[in-house]
Amino acid sequence: MAKLHRRLADLVRERTARARPAPVAHPAAAPLRRLQNFGPNPGALEMWLALPDDLPPGAPLVVALHGCLQDAAGFAAGTGWALLAARLGFALLLPEQRPANNANRCFNWFEPEDTSRGGGEAESIRAAVAHLVARQKLDPARVFVTGLSAGGAMASAMLATAPELFAAGAILAGLPYGAAASLPEALEAMQTGRPRPAGEWAALVRAASPHRGPWPRVAVWQGMADATVRPANAEAIAAQWRALHGLDGAPETLEPAPGHSLRRWRNASGQVAVEVHELAGLAHGAPIDAASGIGAAGPFILDAGVPATQGIAEFFGLAAPARPAVFQVDRAGVARPAPEPGLLRQVLQSFKR
Repeated sequence: MAKLHRRLADLVRERTARARPAPVAHPAAAPLRRLQNFGPNPGALEMWLALPDDLPPGAPLVVALHGCLQDAAGFAAGTGWALLAARLGFALLLPEQRPANNANRCFNWFEPEDTSRGGGEAESIRAAVAHLVARQKLDPARVFVTGLSAGGAMASAMLATAPELFAAGAILAGLPYGAAASLPEALEAMQTGRPRPAGEWAALVRAASPHRGPWPRVAVWQGMADATVRPANAEAIAAQWRALHGLDGAPETLEPAPGHSLRRWRNASGQVAVEVHELAGLAHGAPIDAASGIGAAGPFILDAGVPATQGIAEFFGLAAPARPAVFQVDRAGVARPAPEPGLLRQVLQSFKR
């Protein structure tokens, strides 16, 4: 038996060494620079930009919206979006709230003048997107928006008020468009979700612009232990966009990892149009996997071992899907990676040679 264990250990080391990839030199994240003179700025926002070196014409654009008490630079570095922009080759636009507009640096997602087409903060972001696409010759069919918390709610507003600009969006710990029209309503919505039928949620988006489709695809990420923005809001976002896409069937259900459940609804062409990630035990924030080397924990950026930024990049079509981990549960109920099929069989066969 001892000989078998030694042989198994030797083979595991041999297979691991053979499978270990050669070191790859990845480009460093591009420094942020201020974007000025981009057009009308009725929301009085700052705009920051990360452009990788030698970005070719036709590259994608990602708009990333920070949460309350955050700023653009911290959000870009903490979530890993700046690093992914350099590695994957896309432009990154980071609108930033000014304390003069909101003392907690929250985007004013609950103010009608800031979340209506052609006005306020939403118009500032739209103008910056249009300016960048034209100036950098970016691909207008591959513009995406994502955001956390108040930034997630503002991402909802951008998808609703300028749906023709965005191919897809991802909302982390955010709220549906139209959830509130004042600060008291915003606080109520964060705590209760302000229940509405799916058709009413969809009608709010239809009323926000003259656009009538096709609609952006939407991914929702939600911590199930979030006491700041309750999980009911994730369900409302999903209901809003499923109704717009006409998706009323049962979803595909997956478990990418223990405690991480994923539901997906596909459109008629088989593309995922709406997906919802639910993370057990996650509090309010954006989940990252710091061990991956992408992102770093900080205020409302939580090292949960879940690489949400990479997952969103895959949903946007900016990165190839990673090979999903396979898990098994031992008798103590602890999930661990399953061994490679056939490894023990190969060890036993090696003794017969």
